[in-house]
Amino acid sequence: MIFIAVKFTVRPEYTDSWLERTAEFTRATRAEEGNLFFDWSRSVENPDQFVLLEGFASQEAGAAHVGSDHFKAGLDTMAELIASTPEIIHTEIPGGSWSEMGELAPKS
Repeated sequence: MIFIAVKFTVRPEYTDSWLERTAEFTRATRAEEGNLFFDWSRSVENPDQFVLLEGFASQEAGAAHVGSDHFKAGLDTMAELIASTPEIIHTEIPGGSWSEMGELAPKS
């Protein structure tokens, strides 16, 4: 699996509309063959920062994502909204989905 984590710092005037403005990119990416997950979170420490966690089934699926029209359109949209260059972690890991955490479970 290709695992990607990206931190986006958004210009304050676009923070409240970030998810709406990236919604089409999110929808199109989630519909891609080979996309395992594409999930946004907002930082609790910096309200202008969003973290995107992405998973793709293979290198080919990741390459298809980067080569897609909606990827290019999404970058174009986001370039207008960000305050700084995003930070990224991009790595290949074994497995194809989330695993359960062994150290924590709900109390009965």
